[in-house]
Amino acid sequence: MPLIMMTGLPSSGKSTRARELQKLFEERLALPENQHRKLSVQVVGDDSLGIPHSAYATSSDEKKARGQLISAIERLVSRESILIADAPNYIKGLRYQLYCVAREVNTTQCVVHCAIPIPEARRINEARGNEGYESTLFDELVMRYEEPNPAVRWDSPLFTVIQHEPDEKLPFDKIWDALVERRAPLPTFSTAAKPAIESNYFSELDRVTQEIINAILETQRSGVPMSHVVVTGTKEKVQMPGRNLTLSELRRMRMQFTKLNRHMPSQIDRIAELFVNYLNINL
Repeated sequence: MPLIMMTGLPSSGKSTRARELQKLFEERLALPENQHRKLSVQVVGDDSLGIPHSAYATSSDEKKARGQLISAIERLVSRESILIADAPNYIKGLRYQLYCVAREVNTTQCVVHCAIPIPEARRINEARGNEGYESTLFDELVMRYEEPNPAVRWDSPLFTVIQHEPDEKLPFDKIWDALVERRAPLPTFSTAAKPAIESNYFSELDRVTQEIINAILETQRSGVPMSHVVVTGTKEKVQMPGRNLTLSELRRMRMQFTKLNRHMPSQIDRIAELFVNYLNINL
């Protein structure tokens, strides 16, 4: 059934909370009166996949690690299990793609944000010694971190746990209701009003994605090696994989993205940003 995405700064306690969630789900599912007893609970993430911290040091290694995580989640997510993604999930584009994976199998999802002040996360990381992140990499990951936003659908429902509060508990009952009982939390002011799909959305989806493909191909034709491509409509840049991308490869990515977004439309002014993030994750 549900997909739970853990997210937070490095050394914010994501794995600890993931194990706690797993135990809470298993205990509730074991109750004789529980009608969902057949569900299983699994945790998948960097530890179970053998992804070391050093995988986040270079963009090429990180893309491989993200691809490994996405493939594992696509293989494991189902309507017969509760899957906890115990990984950094610090890029909004990755959370968006995992959201799409959950929607593809018609199951629910949520984000659990392990919130912690940077100095406290750094202190915990240093105390871990060799098991923690190297200090330079820790700082880089902190700089890259994109906090979840409950106003966007891929980060909602969002459950935030204040990690540095000693008595802070997981809002397990609310997580259970939203994911298993499919009772979503009451909308906040920022999420209550959902605009209708703009009449020109689908034509803009085709136009914007094609323009980005054209920009990539034009840059490649210039013959000047580029680490990234600047496109119109977003501050995000397409990170080139160190080789020329073929037209068929780009067309396939565009077709996959447009297929997802025809079923789950976003705001027109976010199309370029989402497509660039999709490319950066999958190329």
